[in-house]
Amino acid sequence: MAPIALPILPSIKDTVLPKKDTLGLPEAARKRLEKAGIDLSDGYPYRPAKPIYLDDVFSIRDYDRPHIDPGSRADPEKKALLSAAKEVIHLTAHIGTEIVGSQLKDLTDQQKDELGLLIAERSVVFFRDQDISPQQQKKLGEWYGEIEVHPQVPTVPGIPGVTVLWPALQATEIPANFRNPGGASRWHTDLVHERQPAGVTHLHNDTIPSVGGDTLWASGYAAYEKLSPAFRKLIDGKEAVYRSAHQYLDRNNPTAGPKFIERVHPLVRVHPATGWKALWVNRSMTVRIVGLDKAESDVLLNYLYDVYEKNVDIQVRFRWTPKTSALWDNRITIHNASWDYEGKEPRHGTRVTALAEKPFFDANAPTRRQALGLAGPDE
Repeated sequence: MAPIALPILPSIKDTVLPKKDTLGLPEAARKRLEKAGIDLSDGYPYRPAKPIYLDDVFSIRDYDRPHIDPGSRADPEKKALLSAAKEVIHLTAHIGTEIVGSQLKDLTDQQKDELGLLIAERSVVFFRDQDISPQQQKKLGEWYGEIEVHPQVPTVPGIPGVTVLWPALQATEIPANFRNPGGASRWHTDLVHERQPAGVTHLHNDTIPSVGGDTLWASGYAAYEKLSPAFRKLIDGKEAVYRSAHQYLDRNNPTAGPKFIERVHPLVRVHPATGWKALWVNRSMTVRIVGLDKAESDVLLNYLYDVYEKNVDIQVRFRWTPKTSALWDNRITIHNASWDYEGKEPRHGTRVTALAEKPFFDANAPTRRQALGLAGPDE
């Protein structure tokens, strides 16, 4: 008897199918998206079919790509950008600047270059009262590098690379509470597992809670400068293993359980626009220092994390208002989103991240304080 031919069904062995979300959008977010012509009829946000195998994700962008940092060609005095602003406010001595009276969507090419240099110098730059669509946000991001399209993270429908930061949505998958806050409520740096990790990230929050929900950034330049010259020599040139935020299965050994993507990068890197050294570690995603035993690596890394996280004079804490944009450089910062509002009010934003160069170390590069003539005799 001839075998019965069975219908061929679509295979889902390499993906997890997307699902529609049914959460109600915050009103301000809905108005912004509808004004931008975003199609919300098929649900929001768009959730990609998630790859489940490690090799599939590791192979994404696994090749060297040219990157010229726009800040490296900017006017050092940044006259075009700063003269167009109503006010320029430095929020702390070491990190954080707010530009008042400029619209990001209207910046000229020269101003965008100068903004890149300002971000490289001040680590994070803020613009309030921005009328910017997700499409315009992506276009601006493309000026600073190749836009990262994440295989896991929800995005704005029809605009790959514009990811959605919506803590209420995240909480439907990973519950959060006061003792275990959700989302990005931990010190971290974005996309450290990439062959060429993140440069400038632009987060625009259209909806924020009435109280709480601040974001903190810390300066990698200043964290490195907090170390003694002798300790700097100990870590200069060392490399560490950095891992992804998401986990995947090993195709050849799927029963071993989820694994992180890992890559090796310098512990101390140099920013191509400023030429300054910065400490580049974060507690969430730096695994170990190459060449050291685990116990030795843990001692050094935990000390470096503490230097970065516990020196409040090298940090800025920013109070959001609706329609505010923050642009920061992941090469020289760590950040932490406070969840003190505990999800009691909505928060929603869209984010675009430009990938930068392959991290590099230069022993002859100065610290920021050395370059600016601020260093004392013991620095």
